Amino acid sequence: MDQQAGQSELPGAGEQDDTDDDADADQLKNRVETLEQQHEEMEQKYLDAQSETTKLQQKANRLEQENQKLKQSPTFVATVKELTSSGVLVKQHGNNQEAVTEVTDERREDLEPGDRVTINNNLSITGKLERGLDARAQAMQVDHSPEATYDDIGGIEDQIEGVRETVEMPLESPDVFDSVGIDPPSGVLLHGPPGTGKTMLAKAVANQTDATFISMAGSELVQKFIGEGSKMVRDLFEVARENEPAVIFIDEIDAIASQRTDSKTSGESEVQRTMMQLLSELDGFDDRGDVMIIAATNRFDMLDEALLRPGRFDRLIEVPKPDVDAREEIFQIHTEEMNLEDDIDFEGLAEMAADASGADIRSICTEAGMFAIRDGREVVSESDFFQAREEVLEDEEEENHAEASQPSSPAFA
Repeated sequence: MDQQAGQSELPGAGEQDDTDDDADADQLKNRVETLEQQHEEMEQKYLDAQSETTKLQQKANRLEQENQKLKQSPTFVATVKELTSSGVLVKQHGNNQEAVTEVTDERREDLEPGDRVTINNNLSITGKLERGLDARAQAMQVDHSPEATYDDIGGIEDQIEGVRETVEMPLESPDVFDSVGIDPPSGVLLHGPPGTGKTMLAKAVANQTDATFISMAGSELVQKFIGEGSKMVRDLFEVARENEPAVIFIDEIDAIASQRTDSKTSGESEVQRTMMQLLSELDGFDDRGDVMIIAATNRFDMLDEALLRPGRFDRLIEVPKPDVDAREEIFQIHTEEMNLEDDIDFEGLAEMAADASGADIRSICTEAGMFAIRDGREVVSESDFFQAREEVLEDEEEENHAEASQPSSPAFA
């Protein structure tokens, strides 16, 4: 027995126990590190889940709000026409339905004729909208700094001088008219064939005077419902007054200012009402401020005499097609930045493009450049211009001939 006890106390037995303890400690340490790593991963997943839950809750709240809005009764836009002892006379937009509705004394004090309000299905006023302009009038082209200059226009020096005297001088030197004791011209009407530079001339004047350039086609003022065209004319001048000094350019003015007839159709009557509103604005019943009017038309013979009398358009300026000298100048303007051969004969190009407008000459220059690109050249030759002339003007002549040869539509009673 003593021998066995002695054997159990052999050297190295304690060291083996210490090694086992160290191994267990390392194993526990690794286990703790693994658990800590797993804890961090689970905590991050928990935070991500909380964030996703918040987003989904916000989306659910938004959808709930939209659902509540969809369940609500719609409201309609109307205009206050008159405040009467019986209530408020409103006119609903779209169907032009008028109705008298009662309002509280507090709301009545806040309303004036012309205010836009919201009404419900019972035609009761539910709120007041801020006074706004027609959305189509706000969508008109408003250019606060046109890039066109007088150098971009060729062959109409006399017309440029006439427009500058009528539009530019009253905006830049109004004291000159006061010293003489006369009122400045109220507007200018440009007439002539298409493509002769009427729009470019109006933009150049606005650029020279640092005025806001507001343009709208006359055809856009022709509306379906009664009173809408007149409202757009009022909004057009109101936009100009808010951005003065301003130049209003009305293109295709013959669309709303053609000669009046005895026609009793509702469409013709609405066009005439729109023209009467335009005449009222031109007469200056409301102070226009630093607002000048330029109009343009290709059909001067169709305009009503009321529009042409002095006091509305004080200057009637014809912008004709350019003559040979003017065409040469226009060619030089549009080829100024082009890479041309040295021996280009601009006088010959001008004679070649007989009866061409300024817009036609610009198209010829562009087409000549395209011919050079197709041939892989970087320099435009004179022959390119002759080919471009055939491409542009002959196609235009064929189209005009085809339109003229078509039989006229039969008239129906």
